[in-house]
Amino acid sequence: QGQLVESGGGLVQAGGSLRLSCAASGRTFSGYTMGWFRQTPGKEREFVATISRIGTTTYNEDSVKGRFTISRDNAKNTVYLQMNSLKPEDTAVYYCAASPRFWLPQRVGEYDYWGQGTQVTVSS
Repeated sequence: QGQLVESGGGLVQAGGSLRLSCAASGRTFSGYTMGWFRQTPGKEREFVATISRIGTTTYNEDSVKGRFTISRDNAKNTVYLQMNSLKPEDTAVYYCAASPRFWLPQRVGEYDYWGQGTQVTVSS
């Protein structure tokens, strides 16, 4: 059974940076489109960013464009989310996910495998 394990979350002041990592095991990592989502209590899980199988194409949600960068290292079976200029509204549990689909999926239902999440808290 494959796993996705996120790390790198924590508490940071507004304007600061964090880099999230998601390590994959048990599957052919390069065969999956990867994505990051986030969720706050009482709200639906929302799309943040996605990256193609070989990492040449990415797409970010509008509110994080210019601040967040998704990348991947297939040799290390890891996907990253570099988050700069963090805002209090970025506070959430962040999840990585894997999709067998070729295009850049942005919906929760298009991803088949999920990590357990890592908490990001941005103080004002």
